[in-house]
Amino acid sequence: MESTSTMLRKAISVMLACGFLAGASSAETLIIDGIQDGASARPDRGATQQEVISEFGEPVQRLGPVGEPPISTWEYTPFVVYFEYDKVVHTVAKR
Repeated sequence: MESTSTMLRKAISVMLACGFLAGASSAETLIIDGIQDGASARPDRGATQQEVISEFGEPVQRLGPVGEPPISTWEYTPFVVYFEYDKVVHTVAKR
């Protein structure tokens, strides 16, 4: 015969599993304005500064480098690119 705590743990496990399955079946799709499938909307992580210039042109503004490791910020009209040394580490869309 199972103890009350063992039965309670099994019941909680079943309820959690059912909750996860129900959540998975009600997933939503996030649609982001201005981004098209197959099109590169922003620079990829790891791209060099030269690659970014080749693909997106000169930035509107360049800031930095600041700190150690040196972080530079390039502002484009639709996004901002953050570089560590000369590699993209992050890109953020402007609103």
